[in-house]
Amino acid sequence: MINLIRKILGHGVQTDLKELINKGAQIIDVRTKEEYQHGHIKGSVNIPLQGLSNNISKIKKNKPIITCCASGMRSESAKRFLKSHGFSEVYNGGGWISLNKKIS
Repeated sequence: MINLIRKILGHGVQTDLKELINKGAQIIDVRTKEEYQHGHIKGSVNIPLQGLSNNISKIKKNKPIITCCASGMRSESAKRFLKSHGFSEVYNGGGWISLNKKIS
């Protein structure tokens, strides 16, 4: 049970997201278009969570994917959705501001 809580809260095994990006990972920002327009990570792609299923063909399956949003909750939902649709290497990057700090 504790491992599950740690995983949900992001305290499990840490992934080097900066290294993933250097290897060509895609950053998918699942916030709304309006949120994205107020600030985002350079090079990220905005696919709002509500439209993810309609835009899944825009995401490459052969590259790692890092999802992000405002706090990490929607990006976790996006990660789970993508994994359930055959994407094998998907990571929840959490909130876009903290992710941007980690990868800069």
